[in-house]
Amino acid sequence: MLDQANAIPTIGVKNLEAAKSFYQNKLGLNPIGEENDYVQLYKAGNSTIEVYKSEFAGTNKATAMTWALGDNFQKEVKNLTDKGIKFEHYDLPETKLEGDVHVMDGFKAAWFKDPDGNILCIHDH
Repeated sequence: MLDQANAIPTIGVKNLEAAKSFYQNKLGLNPIGEENDYVQLYKAGNSTIEVYKSEFAGTNKATAMTWALGDNFQKEVKNLTDKGIKFEHYDLPETKLEGDVHVMDGFKAAWFKDPDGNILCIHDH
């Protein structure tokens, strides 16, 4: 049954107002559903993203959410850079860093953080 249901990325944040500014103004996501003091839903492609208030926000040391952008990858790197997003640089095996982009065998990715330190990723596949 789960293989037929949509999964919803769920991102914990400490300050929902700061998160709303980031997800709406920096990432360009459109809010959907009822907004309240604890949860805001966003639409991204055919996915719904839940951003919610949590005391444990930013404690995940791994990627929390990824967008597969295909041919729009480089354009989005520039778009996010122009909006003041600072990309993370990681020392990954068999990976070369070209500016802010990690280049692996046939694959490009860039990571950045939201205001609470949640790690987000865009890649070209």
